[in-house]
Amino acid sequence: MTSLAILLHVEHVTGSYGAAGLVLAATSIGQAIAGPVTSRWMGIWGMRRVITTTLAVCTASIVALALVQSVLPVYMVLGLAIGLSTPPIQSAARTIYPKLVTSRQLSPLFSLDASLQEIIWIVAPVVITLVATQAGTVPALLLIAVILVGGGAWFILSPEVGRVRIPRSRRSFGKVLAKPAVLLATVIGFLLIGACAAVEAGVVSTFGQGGLEAGIVLALFSVGSLAGGLSFGHIPIGPWAMARRLAIVTVGLSLTIVSLQVWWLGGTLIIAGIGVAPALAVLFAMTSASVKFSDTAEAFGWIGTGQLIGAAAGSAIAGFLIDDIGPQGAYIAAAGFALVGLIVAIAFVRGFPDLRVSGVSPIPDTEPVHTVT
Repeated sequence: MTSLAILLHVEHVTGSYGAAGLVLAATSIGQAIAGPVTSRWMGIWGMRRVITTTLAVCTASIVALALVQSVLPVYMVLGLAIGLSTPPIQSAARTIYPKLVTSRQLSPLFSLDASLQEIIWIVAPVVITLVATQAGTVPALLLIAVILVGGGAWFILSPEVGRVRIPRSRRSFGKVLAKPAVLLATVIGFLLIGACAAVEAGVVSTFGQGGLEAGIVLALFSVGSLAGGLSFGHIPIGPWAMARRLAIVTVGLSLTIVSLQVWWLGGTLIIAGIGVAPALAVLFAMTSASVKFSDTAEAFGWIGTGQLIGAAAGSAIAGFLIDDIGPQGAYIAAAGFALVGLIVAIAFVRGFPDLRVSGVSPIPDTEPVHTVT
């Protein structure tokens, strides 16, 4: 909701989509930087303290952007502040999952997490566009601030957040990327979300921003992903799980190139979507199982940053191809991103842990114990 609302608000205030794009870029840069940093801070100062502080700053920045009439540089600074202070709730939630359920339940839980995100992608853009067009962009931003405070407070006050403490990491910042599983998850997350962003650009270009068909087709893409996540969440994850799931995405996205008819795009994107949430579930599970508990939050922060950069790259490349060869260029870009992800998953299959054997739980933190002799 936030990115779309910022885009609509700044364009409404300045009359320029270019200016709105600059503010949105500043927000995305802030989010990309903050992801691993604020996630790591949770191991130093605690989840509640970090999330409460970032929540307060982020809410204040959103309200200021909504109410302050100023010039473009000020809007860009506020956008950067919103991005830098985005609460690391996703990293926190995925970090404490292993403490809430058994190892056998963890993989289905990650799959459910990935599937439920699809509901966000179905509902949120529709809600915020409706509010922005009917009530105005200022109420839209204020609504986001209310949801942010309400949802953030709900999470912060959850007993589980108080019971689970993330140990302070003994590794230097960024060292977690040396783990092959984390690096692979970050790269494949970049490619997978890049493909999804290119699809979104292609659908909007094909049917127009206000076209009912665009909403239907994107909803079908998300419904396919939701169905895939709920259907495949119980399947044990082996080294080839990612390649198989990305193969489904690649086949579905490759078929979109054949025709731009609404029924064809809807059907092929359902096929592609079936592999999206299960692939994301593999990313989350392999990350959780491959690092010490103290490094889990930072690892998820890096994966989030990779996905944000992927979304920006996918949208940008799709945009250039749309200008050059038309809407079909976006689907070519999406299929290309997915194909590269599939190739990476096959070429580096040895880097994927066999979670059928090792389980999904993170590696416990250990330290030397001093004894008296």
